[in-house]
Amino acid sequence: MTLKVLYPDAQFAGDASIEKKVFGERAELSVFHDDEIPPYDAPLWSGYDAIVCYHDANLDGSLIKRLDRCRLIVRAGVGFDQVDVATCAVLGIPVCNTPDYGTTDVADHAIALVLALTRGIVAYHNALKADFNAGWAFATPPTIRRLSGRIFGVIGLGRIGTATALRAKGLGMQVVFFDPYRTTGTELALGFSRAKTLDELLAAADVISLHTPLSAETRNLIDRAAIKKMKPGAFVVNTARGPVVELDAVLEGIRSGQLAGAGLDVFPVEPPTGNEPLLKALQANDPALAGRLIITPHSAFYSPSSLEDLRRKSAETACDYLFAGRLRDCVNGLDLPGARRR
Repeated sequence: MTLKVLYPDAQFAGDASIEKKVFGERAELSVFHDDEIPPYDAPLWSGYDAIVCYHDANLDGSLIKRLDRCRLIVRAGVGFDQVDVATCAVLGIPVCNTPDYGTTDVADHAIALVLALTRGIVAYHNALKADFNAGWAFATPPTIRRLSGRIFGVIGLGRIGTATALRAKGLGMQVVFFDPYRTTGTELALGFSRAKTLDELLAAADVISLHTPLSAETRNLIDRAAIKKMKPGAFVVNTARGPVVELDAVLEGIRSGQLAGAGLDVFPVEPPTGNEPLLKALQANDPALAGRLIITPHSAFYSPSSLEDLRRKSAETACDYLFAGRLRDCVNGLDLPGARRR
């Protein structure tokens, strides 16, 4: 019997050529792009054996309970906060992510934001674009720092956090990380230092790079209180999940001078509404933010190569389970012995 697989919010142009090559004739694919997600109350959701979703479809508990045929949900991406993994576990539906498709791309992007801020790249560019003579000044950017010897703080030392930290170490920075879920001795293997508490890391780091999933534990992790605990003049870079960082706190931190600057690739609401005080101030050319804030459109993961990897790897994860019973990168505990299956 041919299985049916739903792509409710595909983020690639054209047809599913890469996916079809992986599935072959074994599955019928229904592909909707991210601007045409089926209504959540539509009957069609219950007619699929598997769902491969990106980050725009919201698979909450009420929807999951209606997935009568669904045997597997694959998140084409790393984070899975928009999937109710607990309800899936109760119903015996494994949820898998695709953690290894864009590790190097996100790490490169995080370091690029750090370098753009601490070397004044955007500020130099904007000044020269406005006036070649007046902009021909090396002391224009307010955020120039020598990185060598500075402390690079990593919150969340998973695949991407580790890759980013190793790049920072290659720039001559001292790496300190906070991650209560990493095993003892990780710091020795990588040549890093380990902070025992978040407060310890916040007080020590010159640059703080966030690489956590979004959870109740990490939501608003970087808020006003956290920024007040940072070393004065620190930088914050977020390529993880938008709600991990409180935007109003960043604005206050930069205006007060507690933060030297910030690089943000992700936002609590995407795309932003335009009503966020931080982003309104940026668009209004608030002088307090000049050269101190760089934003990108949740693009850290992206390169043509990473998108191809993501499409292929997420399809392979689905095929491995549906046709061979091999479950990998399961995030809701159903890869444990004795776990129930549909």
